[in-house]
Amino acid sequence: MSYGMIATWRMACDGIAAATQALAEGGSSQKAIVDAIKMVEDYPFYKSVGYGGLPNEVGMVELDAAFMNGDNFDIGAVAGSRSVKNPIVIAEKLSHERFNSFLVGDGVAKYAIKEGFELQNMLTERAKKTWQNRLEEIRHSNLSPYDGHDTVGMVALDQTGSMSCGTSSSGLFMKKEGRVGDSPLSGSGFYVDSEIGGATATGLGEDLMKGCLSYETVRLMGTGMHPQAAVQQATMDFAKRLERRKGKCGAFSLVAMNNQGEWGVATNVEFSFAVATDQLAPTIYLAYPAEDGGNPQIEVASQEWLDAYQARITAPIK
Repeated sequence: MSYGMIATWRMACDGIAAATQALAEGGSSQKAIVDAIKMVEDYPFYKSVGYGGLPNEVGMVELDAAFMNGDNFDIGAVAGSRSVKNPIVIAEKLSHERFNSFLVGDGVAKYAIKEGFELQNMLTERAKKTWQNRLEEIRHSNLSPYDGHDTVGMVALDQTGSMSCGTSSSGLFMKKEGRVGDSPLSGSGFYVDSEIGGATATGLGEDLMKGCLSYETVRLMGTGMHPQAAVQQATMDFAKRLERRKGKCGAFSLVAMNNQGEWGVATNVEFSFAVATDQLAPTIYLAYPAEDGGNPQIEVASQEWLDAYQARITAPIK
């Protein structure tokens, strides 16, 4: 039986490499999603997810996460979480709740304490310094404060045919206190159906949530479309519609995988993603949007690109 994972951004690769090894040994898609996203959340140099995520306008890290089980459509989600070490773990736990499965703000911490989960200060010194620098830039250069919205989203398929997906994000850097993007919203940031496949999104949440693109991608796969055709049609059709009606469209990037382990990606910006299956070793790809709106150009990330990426994210903050 096929198995595999696909995820947004280069930062997901180490997590899906470890998780797909577990899938090869008979592990579940549910555990694969949680374990892989935890690895991303725990790495302090990833500035848009978990510990190390960049703060809001008042210097507070607020995290969003979601988990969905494609076998029974159970969903758990958190938004505005400030002190839970691994939001994805709480989201997965909440997915088992019949009621109150989406918690926000202080409710997340109260639930975590009750259930015995670990709390910690999520603002690193590195993230704090980045925030302080941005405040100075805004004062002196009148720059837009908003920057960075790289959600880690993953879809997993295990050898039993079970599928799951999850997301985790610190959201828009310098966002308003309490702002929530698309990441924890079912149908927008993520969706999965084990009888069809799953999809997840990253980009400007305020625009992504207008289209419910993850659900639309899965719906199109359900008509028999290959994941590449489905995600491309869902993403680019709506991006064009939004640009026509509003005059502009933010960054959109989606990845998808069906229940056969086939996958696809669509984007209107340069975008990195990671894939691993029973037929493909964990691989980091770069996707470039086509000028004519067709399928993106996809290439394996070079060692030079990977080295530059690592140097950039770990460079000292002055």
